Amino acid sequence: MADRQQKRASRGVDTSRPTTSRLYDFMLGGKDNYEADRRLAQRVLEIMPDAREAAWANREFLARVVRFMAAEAGVRQFLDIGAGLPARDNVHEVARSAAPGSRVVYVDHDPIVLVHGRALLAVDGRITIVEGDARDPDAIVDDPETRRLIDLGEPVGLLMLDILHHLPDHEDPAGIVARLVKRLPSGSHVAVSHFHNPVDHPEASRQAYTAEKLFKESLGTGRWRTREEILTCFDGLELLEPGLVPVPEWRPDPGDHARPGLSRHTLVGAVARKP
Repeated sequence: MADRQQKRASRGVDTSRPTTSRLYDFMLGGKDNYEADRRLAQRVLEIMPDAREAAWANREFLARVVRFMAAEAGVRQFLDIGAGLPARDNVHEVARSAAPGSRVVYVDHDPIVLVHGRALLAVDGRITIVEGDARDPDAIVDDPETRRLIDLGEPVGLLMLDILHHLPDHEDPAGIVARLVKRLPSGSHVAVSHFHNPVDHPEASRQAYTAEKLFKESLGTGRWRTREEILTCFDGLELLEPGLVPVPEWRPDPGDHARPGLSRHTLVGAVARKP
């Protein structure tokens, strides 16, 4: 099987080194991952046994956030930065279940994500995937494909899930969010999920520091931030209830796989509105 996967790998995809998108795919039970990703996943699970639940919690958070934006906030266009590999309940599927005709721009810079995304989305002109890097937000917003689908005169749903913790402090993740929000009109909504270091829970905090060390050694990225640090990503925005909470606790649905209480200290998230 590994040989067949290797042969299917796209040119420019290094399967000998793990990537964040393929690691996440493995945690969700996907098939678009390789031996290097699976080895890292096992090491992560040794440190944080609830990592699979955290991945599912993040995916379900995404679905609830998009459903809220489309059904309750009236958002009809979405910009998903750091989209990752296609999985269950993709943004366009959830948005259109609540608001048919919703437009979605996915953004990523991982070659394998771009290959899979373009194959999946080729049949629909109101969905696209853009090659872009969160560290250059203006290039994302000004990309011709983004501008084709996103009308900056109407509210936008900006999704930055499972991405800002891969930006080190010197790249100013909160500043990147602020630059993106500045380009969006009033009434836009912003959703963020982020690895959390709960410094007031010593055991969970030790896990966070150990996981951060492993991620930096294996992926070159990974930053578990405190609640106060994560909240800076929402400066100038109206934080919606219930605020910044563990992702299973953000307006949970009865059918969620990840129940409130699971992955409590691993991943937190929130949604905010631009006044």
